[in-house]
Amino acid sequence: MNDLKKFYINGEWIKSSGNDVLDVFNPATNEVVSQIILGNKDDVDLAVDAAVAAFPSFSQTSKEERVELLQRIITEYEKRTEALVEATTEEMGAPLGLSRQAQVPAGLGHFKAALSLLKKHDFTEVIGSTRIVKEPIGVCGLITPWNWPLNQITCKVAPAIAAGCTVVLKPSEIAPRTAHIFADIMHAAGVPSGVFNLIDGIGPTVGAALSSHSKIDMISFTGSTEAGKQVSIAAAANLKKVSLELGGKSAAIVLDDADFAKVISRCVRAVMGNSGQSCNAQTRLLVPESRLNETIEIAKKTADSIVVGDPQSEETVMGPVVSELQWQRVQALIQKGMDEGAELVAGGVGLPEGCSLGCYVKPTVFASVTPDMTIAQEEIFGPVVSIMTYRSEEEAVSIANDSIYGLSGGVYSGDLERAKAIAAQMRTGMVHLNGAPVDIKAPFGGYKQSGNGREWGLYGIEEFMETKAILGDLSVS
Repeated sequence: MNDLKKFYINGEWIKSSGNDVLDVFNPATNEVVSQIILGNKDDVDLAVDAAVAAFPSFSQTSKEERVELLQRIITEYEKRTEALVEATTEEMGAPLGLSRQAQVPAGLGHFKAALSLLKKHDFTEVIGSTRIVKEPIGVCGLITPWNWPLNQITCKVAPAIAAGCTVVLKPSEIAPRTAHIFADIMHAAGVPSGVFNLIDGIGPTVGAALSSHSKIDMISFTGSTEAGKQVSIAAAANLKKVSLELGGKSAAIVLDDADFAKVISRCVRAVMGNSGQSCNAQTRLLVPESRLNETIEIAKKTADSIVVGDPQSEETVMGPVVSELQWQRVQALIQKGMDEGAELVAGGVGLPEGCSLGCYVKPTVFASVTPDMTIAQEEIFGPVVSIMTYRSEEEAVSIANDSIYGLSGGVYSGDLERAKAIAAQMRTGMVHLNGAPVDIKAPFGGYKQSGNGREWGLYGIEEFMETKAILGDLSVS
């Protein structure tokens, strides 16, 4: 049992003024593995006041000082790699291989990217006799989810620190241990008191208090679209800046000249990674109508081959979803797909064979999915692929864009120019050509109800900055 019943505020671990204890479960075993205290408005005020007090001095640190600080954080992070791997697998069910190869390294990658970019940029521009400078925006409230806990924490904290901001972090109450280890890393790295603060809690209390707080200058939120709307409403009280990274229902368009044996298998496996719990997963698989039978055969074979089970096993490809509540939601949507007439190709409702407990979902593939079906429109956040067909490239683009979301997408073709022409028509913040991986220095974010603002790389740092024009500086004209 991990006792996490303290908050990190103003450079030290302190007790909450509240007494509400929340159990944290291992989704693979349904066992309680940690306990946290749910914070309240008084805790938020204390943390915000610490960040406010620290901002004047930290915002004036030199670029060189922040470079040195980022380097120290990277060093301390690397020391805690295995502890972070263990915590990630324990609290959100990622297989050890995924935790070690992707989940934990992603967090380190954002700090390395911020360090590299900070060394290269001074965030100034000259227009005639006007100097344009970008400055830290101020005190930032960060609200992060459980599906990629370290990635989501660090893609906010690293650029905020690089920019010169101070922060109050509310990590997911479902996956808090990684965040507590991260706070220890920040402390060991010598982050000045008040620059980084952590409070556990739930959205309606701590999240709402951060979003509406009059002393917070910016909220950066990652989570569901509905929760993002509530954050925006609360933040409007003092017109603070809001950056949102929300849901997705991304489409992969497979053109007729693609290598179907390779591409279809790759697309199905990509969705099943992290048990389908990635906002940018390309869960709608669009293929030419004439290639449907071939697609079904490959997709079924791929889904049936995925090893589901104990995330502690090195053989496991797919672990559980994060919680009983999430399991029930995914099961209900799989049943909805069947009820609305989609063809079940693989998987289905219930626990996978060999899993008698835990929050495991069968790798599921549907065919004959039409755009009006719930599983074609609603984000499932589970290991479910919906195969849809098209008769022309124009129809493929229309289906792909037929969504309230616009986070990511993919185009597969043997002709790169043809793929690029399709990508130019997709209303999404990111398009992956022929399975290109994410680029940690490129902007991450979406169109429409997938949010606003951008994270990662230089765009992520500038998200935490205000732009100031200093006019009449004759020395630059």
